[in-house]
Amino acid sequence: MTHETDMSYIETPVIKMDVYEVKAAGFWIRFFAFIMDSLLVVALTGLLVNPLFYLFGISFDDKLWYAPIVVASAVVYYGYFIIMTLFFQQTLSKMIFGLRVVKINGEKPKLLDIIFREWIGRFISNFIILLYIFVAILPKHQGLHDYFADTYVVHEGVYVKLTQS
Repeated sequence: MTHETDMSYIETPVIKMDVYEVKAAGFWIRFFAFIMDSLLVVALTGLLVNPLFYLFGISFDDKLWYAPIVVASAVVYYGYFIIMTLFFQQTLSKMIFGLRVVKINGEKPKLLDIIFREWIGRFISNFIILLYIFVAILPKHQGLHDYFADTYVVHEGVYVKLTQS
């Protein structure tokens, strides 16, 4: 005999929900964004650094890695990537292509994450260019610089269906 309040005999319906995750940006779109950013940095260097060197009569001799022009160009290069990623989570070319840098857990990267990603990790990856191949072969298309910062690059507003449960 069942009590009037006992409803254990009623089946609960199973609700199926689709599960989505943000889509990781692949190698080629990131490659073209990087090329565009590199061209922009060259232009910024030409507009900001070169006139100062002319104005103050500083030599453009770049035979040594610590030559003033090399150091100034590196400051512009790494500064551009750090500042843009810190404030916008994307560089100008990532904005054009609709890409954004996020932490693996979906949060916004913090200053230390960005410094590791854009300065230290990018320095190592630029020194050993073949390390960029990780972006092409790893599941979330992370480069070495992404691993250092626990980040990856995603398409803004694009999601992929994982499972249906």
